[in-house]
Amino acid sequence: MLKLAVIGAQTLLGRELVGALEARDASVVPLSVGALTVAEEEGDLVVFAPDPALLEGMDVVILVATPDPALVSAFPGRILDLRPEPDPAAEPLPLAGAWPAGARILRGRPALEQVLAQVPSLLSNVGEVGGVHLRSIAWLGDRGLDGLVAQTLSVLNGEDPDEKLLGYRQAFEMVPVPPVVGKGRLLEIRIPSFHGDLLVLQVRAQDGAALAKKDAPTGVKWVEAPPSSREVAVSPELLAHAEITADGRAAVLTLGFDPVLWGTLWPALRVLGLM
Repeated sequence: MLKLAVIGAQTLLGRELVGALEARDASVVPLSVGALTVAEEEGDLVVFAPDPALLEGMDVVILVATPDPALVSAFPGRILDLRPEPDPAAEPLPLAGAWPAGARILRGRPALEQVLAQVPSLLSNVGEVGGVHLRSIAWLGDRGLDGLVAQTLSVLNGEDPDEKLLGYRQAFEMVPVPPVVGKGRLLEIRIPSFHGDLLVLQVRAQDGAALAKKDAPTGVKWVEAPPSSREVAVSPELLAHAEITADGRAAVLTLGFDPVLWGTLWPALRVLGLM
């Protein structure tokens, strides 16, 4: 049985991760990043205050929030960095398979990368892909939820929202983010929704070939109409819808997914060999 420590278990993402791990064949020690509040001590999940002694004998330490560096600096085992902004120097988590041999520290990948990797398993003869990513606030975890709630209340009260928590204004606004060079032909638009991301992709077939739908792989479900963010937020599956032209040369592929599930929970379970 794997012995795991989750640092940041008192956060929204941490609680979901601990619950997913405990439902598998794993022993989990949930740790906070600092002194516990009364609410955390009395919550449904019993979280322990950080202590290097609690990491002794652990196979993997999972970072969901940033602890005191001294807490993990001497830890000799594997580290999985699933923070919203992981250490960029760490090796990225593989898109398939378990933990790579020889790797000690892995960092998480954005849910977008995990989902885009599914496209060739959904349509045959895929050539060029571009489109729009409607990104919910869930990727920021507790900070995203708290910031969106605070900004929404401010706008409803006729006040100018504080951008401190999110770093940008989001409440009741669509915020375009220019594509990053080298990241493909995708435009990110941040939307005032907490859960439920949507990818609207324009797909072209390879030269001389035609697009065709494949059977949905595990974790994916074909639906009869493009999914809404609400439908996505309550679904454990990636929801997919495709409109293919009569000649099969092009298609609009809409993918709806929970960014926490696809960006953190399932990749973590997979790389730890718990799926």
